[in-house]
Amino acid sequence: MNKDIFLTNSFSGKKVEFQPIDENNIKMYVCGPTVYDDPHIGNARPLVVFDLLFKVLKCKYGNDKVTYVRNITDIDDKIIQSAKDKKISIKDLTVKINNNFQKDCNYLICEKPSFQPKATENIKEMIEMISILIEKGFAYESNNHIYFEVNKFKDYGKLSNKKIDDLISGSRVEISSNKKNAEDFVLWKPSNRDEPSWESPWGKGRPGWHLECSAMSKKYLGDQFDIHGGGRDLLFPHHENEIAQSCCANGTEVFSNYWVHNGFITQSNEKMSKSQGNILKISGFKKSVNGQVLRLALISAHYRQPLDWNDKLLEESQKTIDKWYNSYIELEKPKLISDDDLHPLYDDLNTPKYIANLHKLYEKSQSGNLEDKKEFISACNFIGLLTETKDEWDNFKKKKSTLSNELIEIKINERNKARDNKNYELADKIRNELFEKGVQIEDKDGKTSWKFK
Repeated sequence: MNKDIFLTNSFSGKKVEFQPIDENNIKMYVCGPTVYDDPHIGNARPLVVFDLLFKVLKCKYGNDKVTYVRNITDIDDKIIQSAKDKKISIKDLTVKINNNFQKDCNYLICEKPSFQPKATENIKEMIEMISILIEKGFAYESNNHIYFEVNKFKDYGKLSNKKIDDLISGSRVEISSNKKNAEDFVLWKPSNRDEPSWESPWGKGRPGWHLECSAMSKKYLGDQFDIHGGGRDLLFPHHENEIAQSCCANGTEVFSNYWVHNGFITQSNEKMSKSQGNILKISGFKKSVNGQVLRLALISAHYRQPLDWNDKLLEESQKTIDKWYNSYIELEKPKLISDDDLHPLYDDLNTPKYIANLHKLYEKSQSGNLEDKKEFISACNFIGLLTETKDEWDNFKKKKSTLSNELIEIKINERNKARDNKNYELADKIRNELFEKGVQIEDKDGKTSWKFK
């Protein structure tokens, strides 16, 4: 393979050639889920984007020469609060949500990463990193809390390309009298009696969220690695804090050489969030939408651009795959994909251009030439499409909703009342129940419309 890979590095905001530290050992770390609630469609985008980058890197350098680490955050304030709200144990919650997350990954046809470390299984490494930061003078203890002192790291804000004051303004910075400075962030904090805790030199407690990724990436990938990925919402403060504590603890000028961030998913041009009540859980699609349809929809726009989630997007993705199955044949082994076919993906994961090429390959395959069909199917398989037989695809399509129009209207009224009462959890549950039964609803201009999928 003689094509070079180009990626947009968030450090510069420019598309640059990817030059690995070691071509025989490519290393990539991506921030995984905090397992306090089932993943939604906004969480699905980085899953698919970095799964695709994993495939591209393996194609370029070899299957056994790429290490992909995606962590599981299974201790965090949100997890503790969610377990309390649901009146279940933290362990029961995290096991259940992690299992659901893994099923969602399979549904989206994502490969398993090389490693999926859990935060609770790497506390020892976190304590060691904190001890190093204290010893080097980058962290301090205050009332049984350990904080990283941001002004000790001269490059803080470089990833976000902003000054500290600008970064703090309008962001969710914890206010605490324990801190020396408002921008300092927690590395370790004491646990309440009913919360998980671990022994440490600073008393029983638990790690801060930012520290978890630094410790796990160091354990599996070393002090410095090639690519760090995640959603744009993690750029500050999470990734900024990772850089600061990792560089200071490891004694390196660079933590990750390339930072890759995917854009937000919106609905009616608003970012999906619980406060807006517009969260669509991945599990809600499973009974009415084939995972291939979601996967195609998620890569229909360039990963760096916002993606507005709507009925039309799913309908177009459904029709496209439906059409492509007209050329489906079972392959004993994939046909080698040409450089020309792969070139769009090597160019900063340009999925819209790759999909446009798939349309051309499909038209070419309609001639009946067996090799053309093999080329088309192989190119689809490479990005996780046409992975089922045609019979499996057709059987899934036959599933239809059994809900009456009257019952749907009742459910929508119940959901609207829940939203009015700011009970977004119930509103999400009703929406997901309708999705599971093949009903698509959309909120626009203060009104809710629906139709069968």
